[in-house]
Amino acid sequence: MNSQNTVTVTLLGTSDLHGHFFPTDYRGPEDKPLGLAKLSNIIRRERSENPALLLIDNGDILQGTPFMYHYAKNDRSGIHPAARALNVLRYDVAVLGNHEFNYGLELLNKATEESSCPWLSANIVNKADGQPAFGQPYRIFEMPAGIRIAVLGVTTHYIPNWEDPSNIQGLAFEDALATTQHWVKLIRETENPDAVVVCYHGGFERDPATGEATEPLTGENQGYEMCSRLEGIDALLTGHQHRLLAGELNGIAFAQPGSAGQAIAKIQLVFEQKADGGWEIGRKMAELIHVDDSVTADEDFFALFIEDERRTQEWLDQPIGTAEGDLSIKDPFAARQTDHAFTEFVNRVQMEVTGTEISCAAIFTNEARGFEQRITMRDVVSNYIYPNTLKVVLLSGRDIREALEQNARYFVIEEQTGSLRVSESYLWPKPQHFNYDMWEGIEYELDILKPEGQRVVKLLRHGEPLNPDGAYEVVMNSYRAGGGGNFDMIKDKPVVREIPTDMTEILADHIMRRGIIRASCDHNWKVVY
Repeated sequence: MNSQNTVTVTLLGTSDLHGHFFPTDYRGPEDKPLGLAKLSNIIRRERSENPALLLIDNGDILQGTPFMYHYAKNDRSGIHPAARALNVLRYDVAVLGNHEFNYGLELLNKATEESSCPWLSANIVNKADGQPAFGQPYRIFEMPAGIRIAVLGVTTHYIPNWEDPSNIQGLAFEDALATTQHWVKLIRETENPDAVVVCYHGGFERDPATGEATEPLTGENQGYEMCSRLEGIDALLTGHQHRLLAGELNGIAFAQPGSAGQAIAKIQLVFEQKADGGWEIGRKMAELIHVDDSVTADEDFFALFIEDERRTQEWLDQPIGTAEGDLSIKDPFAARQTDHAFTEFVNRVQMEVTGTEISCAAIFTNEARGFEQRITMRDVVSNYIYPNTLKVVLLSGRDIREALEQNARYFVIEEQTGSLRVSESYLWPKPQHFNYDMWEGIEYELDILKPEGQRVVKLLRHGEPLNPDGAYEVVMNSYRAGGGGNFDMIKDKPVVREIPTDMTEILADHIMRRGIIRASCDHNWKVVY
């Protein structure tokens, strides 16, 4: 929509692709409405209709599918798949997300160095000199008619609370809000751009429409504050939360395109020429373009990765062991209400590999199905979808009780029917089933009829009340050990020892060594209401 006196600049933004290049979730062969191969055809169409276009990835592209896991752990040959994808689709900018660090700096640096577009993050700096660790923090793009667009990248600074310290060695993560404020002011003063676009791998801590808090205000997400407090921003691309959002807040057009390539963000800035020949923004429009049944996959994009995908699929279908007894999860909600053979298996493996007597673990998603009799690598990676490592943390009995009280917030009672359901806070703004743990090595009971904070009505170890002041070694995943999921009672507690091996590998190795794993369940806990 360009004329002599108007120019429309289009921003297309992907985010939280999590390695979903193909339209599959790897649990089965279904052709699903997701993935970069399908977004590729949308990108092609938008480029043909909007010649003044910038294509941006807003983080978390390197991790999240067996495809990426297989490359990181078993291959690493050739150009990194993420770099190949960014290059062939002619991305203009990529922003670092928190999951970019999951496989270590060596692989991350390989991906950034092999990409033809710059990777930006103004607030990830070198500890040694305080300079941005991944090159310049922003880029200026010259668009038609001399219009200049500044694109600034920032990343949620909460990464040290989740990530293995060895994966972020030498890096510091400065406050994203303060960093954005500093760089936007500097860009406006020194570059004189016609528009400033902030690409933030972080989300909204408040509802953009009402301003009401949607999560504890920890600083993990600061998008609302950016729109409310900062001057000089014209558009804000967000991510991290896997939400589907598009709109305008305090004059700033914003969008967030979900995850796994289910949609792409589209923000259009319509520039009007001023009397002095310069340009100013007359209108802003933000929307999401969803991958629906009418969108097909780009066969040319497919062809680039077909051999990688073939090797991944072969690896996934390798049988690695046999289950004796029932380790299947038929109803994830029911499996979170009383001890289950699958979660007991995961906890027992964690306890064995760390030499620890207390453990906690989660059923990460409602798509987790446990194990059938024949166990493949696909089963392992489908159930344990995150590249967590293990940490043994020293907790008091009081800490354990508080952690269980936090777990109990997962449940609420439906007022009209008296039935049990999942709290909205665990379903919105995105499902957070991974923030509900089930424990082994203690005996406990959660009564959901009690007020929050008073629901742990039984807490024993070896039949005796847990000592509030006692010291207990507890093994958990690295995300939880950092306090992730609002477990502040665990954050900053002493780490007794660490197992730096990916938990998926630990589970697979355990199964392969034994050949047969037997279902067991000691029924050490339950939820009542």
